[in-house]
Amino acid sequence: MRAPLTLEQLRVAVAEREIDTVVLALVDMQGRLQGKRFHAPYFLEHVVAHGSEGCNYLLAVDVEMNTVDGYAMSSWERGYGDFAMKPDLTTLRRVPWQPGTALLLADLEWLDGSGPVVASPRQILRHQLDRLARHGLTAYAGTELEFVLYRDSYEDAWRRGYRELTPANQYNVDYSLLGTARVEPLLRRIRTEMADAGLTPESAKGECNLGQHEIAFRYDEAVACADHHVVYKNGAKEIAAQEGMAITFMAKPNAREGNSCHIHFSLRDIDGSPALPGDGPARLSVTGRRVLAGLLATMREFSLFFAPNVNSYKRYQPGSFAPTALRWGTDNRTCALRLVGHGADLRVENRVPGADVNPYLAIAALVAGAVHGIERELELGEECTGNAYADESVERVPGTLRDALTLWESSAPAAEAFGAEVVAHYTNHARVELAAFDAAVTDWELFRGFERL
Repeated sequence: MRAPLTLEQLRVAVAEREIDTVVLALVDMQGRLQGKRFHAPYFLEHVVAHGSEGCNYLLAVDVEMNTVDGYAMSSWERGYGDFAMKPDLTTLRRVPWQPGTALLLADLEWLDGSGPVVASPRQILRHQLDRLARHGLTAYAGTELEFVLYRDSYEDAWRRGYRELTPANQYNVDYSLLGTARVEPLLRRIRTEMADAGLTPESAKGECNLGQHEIAFRYDEAVACADHHVVYKNGAKEIAAQEGMAITFMAKPNAREGNSCHIHFSLRDIDGSPALPGDGPARLSVTGRRVLAGLLATMREFSLFFAPNVNSYKRYQPGSFAPTALRWGTDNRTCALRLVGHGADLRVENRVPGADVNPYLAIAALVAGAVHGIERELELGEECTGNAYADESVERVPGTLRDALTLWESSAPAAEAFGAEVVAHYTNHARVELAAFDAAVTDWELFRGFERL
């Protein structure tokens, strides 16, 4: 397996003409990679030392790249200037699915030297990790992304209005070796090329929706996990496109099971010892119990970071393996928080996020929830041992983006953890999405009303 590149290895590869292109990418609000492709010698001569620039509207547009009002950092009145893209050389890696290409991520800073762009996703996660470090703890995470695979190209799907697409499987292939063998050439290519890019694939399996699959990767330190997530998600789409196919990570692409992004989350002490296991109930330590209590206490108010889009909330359906009740339980998939693993491997699986999530924001929300529980010494409620969907006594995941926005913008824990600038920035992001959705005329309305109303 080719490991991520060092700068010296990149210099050698460029000199030997193995690499001719370097991609410098930032992560936008939607969790997408945006950036520039550099001629490799120019990158080495200029960008390594001085970085590059990108228009600051990249953190102030909607999913269709429309300029929108309401953002303090970027507007017509402010002239849509640049911010600095500072290469993070620890993320440098080959891109096996693009010939002669390397990629690395950038951190965003203001050109006037005033510091980092506070509302950028990588910075938001780092800030929460700094808060956690003051308690002598570090965070580790693993994200499990589900997707639906179609045998149509992205261009064909667009032209057909995303109707009557052909899923890669015609029936439920959850754990089916026969069914997943139909698309193993693509799955194998994704796994092996991600390994060559420095990620650590663990497994691939079928899921319930037609054409639905999941490729899992090994957990890592929180920022590295999020970095791997965005490289994989972008790369999987590129590989599928090269094969004339299309992958969607929409949370709810159709009426069947949605695409989840279960996030496995754990903490370690300063000496590297796991902080969640202990001798208490459910094999949790005092810290572990406070962490789970904090996650549950902040889940509704931080939902905007777990479910960022209008479509995200359509995934939450009873009996769908997407949680609705804010309960926790040992190996209980009906709960929002599922306690899994044994001994040092004990961890909590947050089942709330969908595959459309921005991993930096979602993991930052988990860290902030953990800190909330630790600092307030919260007590963990009783474990759910039955069907959490049927428990009407507890709070639920918000039902819509509008509900989540109301909770977010009035949240004292969000203001304390993330600060006024971040709260305002992502409040506007949700308002923009809701305004666009409210103005759209849907197929549902046309079919019901075109003739009959």
